[in-house]
Amino acid sequence: MNTPISFRTLERLVRGFSNHRRIQILFLLKQEPELSVFEIAEKLKINFKTASDHIRRLAIAGLLLKRNEGNLVRHKLTARAENVLKFLRILE
Repeated sequence: MNTPISFRTLERLVRGFSNHRRIQILFLLKQEPELSVFEIAEKLKINFKTASDHIRRLAIAGLLLKRNEGNLVRHKLTARAENVLKFLRILE
């Protein structure tokens, strides 16, 4: 039986995606998984450092997985992030 998620864990999750850029990153990675920070910054036309910080926050919230590929780090959504996207679509 799954243990219920704590309110603090839920807060960390919500704070993890409570920014329009982070939501954009989630939707982008849904369409194009396995992008690097550079590719994400380029596609969203944002600063590399800004993209990197948003990706870090998404990863801390458990919404992104990172995979090393040579000098690059590839990012993809976790199952929890997929659920967040479903939730956001309901709110649209």
